[in-house]
Amino acid sequence: MENFTLNRRKLGTLATAAAATLAVPALRAQPNLEKPKLAIAVGGKAAFYYLPLTIAEQLGYFKAEGLDVEISDFAGGAKALQAVVGGSADVCSGAFEHTIALQSKGQYYTAFVLQGRAPQIAIGVSTKNMPNYKTLADLKGKKIGVSAPGSSTNMVANLVLSRAGIKPTDVSYIGVGTAGAALTAMRTGQIDAMSNTDPVMTMLEQKNEVRIISDTRTLKGTLDVFGGPMPAGCLYASAEFIQKNPNTCQALANAIVHGLKWLQTAGPGDIIKTVPEAYLLGDRALYLASFNKVREAISPDGIVPDEGPRTALRALSSFDPSIKADRIDLRKIYTNSFALKAKERFKA
Repeated sequence: MENFTLNRRKLGTLATAAAATLAVPALRAQPNLEKPKLAIAVGGKAAFYYLPLTIAEQLGYFKAEGLDVEISDFAGGAKALQAVVGGSADVCSGAFEHTIALQSKGQYYTAFVLQGRAPQIAIGVSTKNMPNYKTLADLKGKKIGVSAPGSSTNMVANLVLSRAGIKPTDVSYIGVGTAGAALTAMRTGQIDAMSNTDPVMTMLEQKNEVRIISDTRTLKGTLDVFGGPMPAGCLYASAEFIQKNPNTCQALANAIVHGLKWLQTAGPGDIIKTVPEAYLLGDRALYLASFNKVREAISPDGIVPDEGPRTALRALSSFDPSIKADRIDLRKIYTNSFALKAKERFKA
C-alpha cells in the first residue's frame, strides 16, 4: 500500500510537470543560438511597413525564442542598410529590393523572412503647393519628400516618375523620415510632394493635405504599379551571417512569423494597446484608419512569393542603369527555408 501511494504521488508529480511544459511552450528546448544577443537596424520603425517587427518586440516573441535583440531606429531604410553593411548592426529590417541593389555592387545579402507583401507606399502631391497638379510631368523640378534618399520610398518615386520620362536628377529628393517630421515638412510647404508610408500618408490624405497619385498600400494598387507581387519589408542579413548563425536566423524568423500570425486576428483595440503611444501621432482614429488600409499588405506567413523577386528586379532595373538584370542571381537574394519552418511551427 505504501509503494502504491508513493507511485501515485510520483505519477502526480510527473503529470504536473508535463502540464507545466505544455502550458509554457516558450520554455521547451531551444536549439543552441550562435548569437543570442544581436542588433537589428530599421529605418522608420513607427511605420506600418515594420509593424510585425514592433509586434514581435512588444509581445516578447524575440525573448521567447531566447533572443536579446537591440533595435536601432534610423530615418530611412538606406540608413539602416548602411548600419548593417558597416557592421554596427547584424540584421536589417528593411526593404526587400535592397538585397538586389547590394548584389549589383558585389555584396551578398539575403532576405530570410518577409514582413510585407506590398510596399505600402503612396505618393501624394501637396494640395497647398500644387493645387493645379494634372500629370506626373508637373513634378519635374519639384521637391519630393522621402523617408531617406536611397530608401524604398525613394525607389517607388523613381519608378513612378520614370514612366513619365522624369529622371531622378530632374527632381530634388529630401529626407523627411516616416513620422512627425514628414507631416511637418508637408504642412509647412517645405516639399511639393511626398512618397511615404502609413500612417503618415493616410493622415495627410484624410485632412485633404495631399492628393494621392500612386498607391501601393493594397495588393491591387501594387499590381497596378509593379505588374506583379512586390515583396516589401523583410529581415535580411549578409550571406555569411546567415551561414554562420542558422539557429539565430531561425529564431528571428520564428518571432516575426509569430507576430504575423497574431496580426491576422488582432482587432483595433489590440493594436492600440500594443504599439507605443508615440506611433499614434496624436490621432488614434486616423492611426486605425491607416491600419485598415494597409492590413492586407502585411504578409500572412513570412514567405516570399515565387514571382516577387522577379517583380522587384524588373522594377529596379527599369530606372537604375547600374542594375543589370542578367547579372543578378535571384536565388541568392532570398530564402524561404526559415519562414517555412516557422509557419509549420505556428500553424495551429
